[in-house]
Amino acid sequence: MKVVLPGGSGHLGQLLARELGRRGHEVTVLSRGGTARNGRASGLGVPRVVGWDGQKLGPWAGELDGADAVINLAGRSVNCRYTHASLKAMLDSRVDSTRAVGRAIEGAALPPRVWLQASTATIYAHRFDAPNDELTGRMGGDEPDVPAYWRRSIEIASAWEDALDEAKTPVTRKVALRAAMVMGTQRGGVLDVLVRLARLGLGGAIAGGRQFVSWIHERDFVRAVEFLLERDDLRGAVNVTAPAPLPQRELMAGLRSALKVPVGLPAVLTEEGEGVSRGAGRR
Repeated sequence: MKVVLPGGSGHLGQLLARELGRRGHEVTVLSRGGTARNGRASGLGVPRVVGWDGQKLGPWAGELDGADAVINLAGRSVNCRYTHASLKAMLDSRVDSTRAVGRAIEGAALPPRVWLQASTATIYAHRFDAPNDELTGRMGGDEPDVPAYWRRSIEIASAWEDALDEAKTPVTRKVALRAAMVMGTQRGGVLDVLVRLARLGLGGAIAGGRQFVSWIHERDFVRAVEFLLERDDLRGAVNVTAPAPLPQRELMAGLRSALKVPVGLPAVLTEEGEGVSRGAGRR
């Protein structure tokens, strides 16, 4: 299968490119920094890397013509302070890249049969009464006393999926990957960040720790992607997550136990969404 991966140079993109390559698929990564590495892959399972800007059509669009699948993972990392500039960059990078992929598919003589588009489980409401599934899940942003940064995250996720829905790709099946946090051993991933916090003694409960954390192992994330590539009857929003979310305080307690770290300072959230450890003060 010929697979094109916009945003494939990021954490999840590298994971997918490597694993799909190992399974014998021909992978082409679209990367903002890919110009110098354009051309043929250098070895078995190593993807070609083609440059793009994530906004405008260019020579990269030809990679989608005749491809079997496109998996768009492009978007600014959320591992940052949620300033106005960062939130705008998150929104623009997601919406612009999704629209660009949609235009490339629209213009292809032989468009891919399936488009998997990154989305996020963050789009759902924070709740304790029931899980959020694809059919009956409640969208977030309107919960009582919802912080402004939280509502902004929902707006970004909704605009991201709207850009996918608006693309005119009648022969290309579209799937929105409402993915939970992907836990794996790669440096720079979610688990790496949580491990470092725990080792620093900062792996305690945040805002009480009752909130559920949805997650998925990196191997299962790859399996889910392969499953969705193959199942022609599945389209629209699909939750990509393990079936057993944990309260945040239990997740971090388990991690501290595995790391043999006895203490994890609890934290409260500020209006800006920053965690401040109790008793540690604020600099």
